[in-house]
Amino acid sequence: MNAPMQIPGGIDPVPVPRAAVPRADGRVDLIGLTRDQLRALLADAGLEPKQAKLRAKQLWHWIYNRGATGFTAMTDIAKTMHPWLEERFVIGRPEVVTAQVSTDGTRKWLLRSDDGQDYEMVFIPDADRGTLCVSSQVGCTLNCRFCHTGTMKLVRNLTAGEIVGQVMLARDALGEWPSQPEGRMLTNIVMMGMGEPLYNFDNVRDALTLVMDGDGLALSKRRITLSTSGVVPMMEKAGKEIGVNLAVSLHAVTKEIRDEIVPINRKYGIEDLLSACAAYPGANNARRITFEYVMLKDKNDSDEDARELVRLIRKYKLPAKVNLIPFNPWPGVPYECSTDERIQRFSDIIFKAGISAPVRQPRGRDIMAACGQLKSASEKISRAELDRRAEEKQAALG
Repeated sequence: MNAPMQIPGGIDPVPVPRAAVPRADGRVDLIGLTRDQLRALLADAGLEPKQAKLRAKQLWHWIYNRGATGFTAMTDIAKTMHPWLEERFVIGRPEVVTAQVSTDGTRKWLLRSDDGQDYEMVFIPDADRGTLCVSSQVGCTLNCRFCHTGTMKLVRNLTAGEIVGQVMLARDALGEWPSQPEGRMLTNIVMMGMGEPLYNFDNVRDALTLVMDGDGLALSKRRITLSTSGVVPMMEKAGKEIGVNLAVSLHAVTKEIRDEIVPINRKYGIEDLLSACAAYPGANNARRITFEYVMLKDKNDSDEDARELVRLIRKYKLPAKVNLIPFNPWPGVPYECSTDERIQRFSDIIFKAGISAPVRQPRGRDIMAACGQLKSASEKISRAELDRRAEEKQAALG
């Protein structure tokens, strides 16, 4: 099986095949597989069809409902079968290279895949919810000028297993097994980490299908948001096949400014993007489309910009809310954050037009976990240093 890879162009990526790297021990990772794929895998390994179906059901429950990471915990599977399973399969988790906690409680993990690729995820706790920000790619191809992640080159797509594995790892860290809807800290998922989810559509769809399965991780589609920079041809497909909430990285209301800061606008312009939002399946006043709008000083933050945003939302009759995001700086960026007074004035204009426009409070800035700041720390810390830290951690664990 080939895992797709994309090489960044100036505006849009070019898909090319990239060979999947098998595990060094030859075992197959079960994370990310559907029930049918699990059953087929067991049958191919030699189990009778009826036996394969039963074992697949048991494995599914232990993996996604109970959070098992090994076969010996599976008490309803005969002990004599545990070695057979362990020889052939593994229930993987991403390797944790570093884990940081912000002064405001935000957590950020630098993760590493089996083939040595690094990516990040962030958990943001609030009083009434906890949101996991999940990555879909290693790096990003879109080169949005204000975004630190966009300065990385795209390495490859994450697999469905690597995407759902982030959720599994967060559940491990929060002690939230077995899976139950009441009282858990991890209540929401946003596909807003590294990468453009709609350029990795199949893997994102398959991972979120597992996350939403009522017999497994059991998160409601109303609790999941997919964020796109505006891959217009894939938006309706996402609404039909995934059906989660939609967020759009708008960030500007004129062609000139959006072309500069969100280069995909040169391919799919604002009018096409907003038409696609108007056609998004399931969007209504109860499930509004969120427009993400980063506040850049003297760039996109004038009263005229706010009024134009209102005009566009009204023109396309969009059930929308606007998330105003104070710009999170990073070394070498050519932009500054708008003043607090300017952001408030911008918000007031939109609110007075009857459209919700809350100002998002920056979270995790001190650990570079805030919006637009994610960038694999492996680019700033040498691989040797990361390996040394991992060895020290392992030694401390005994």
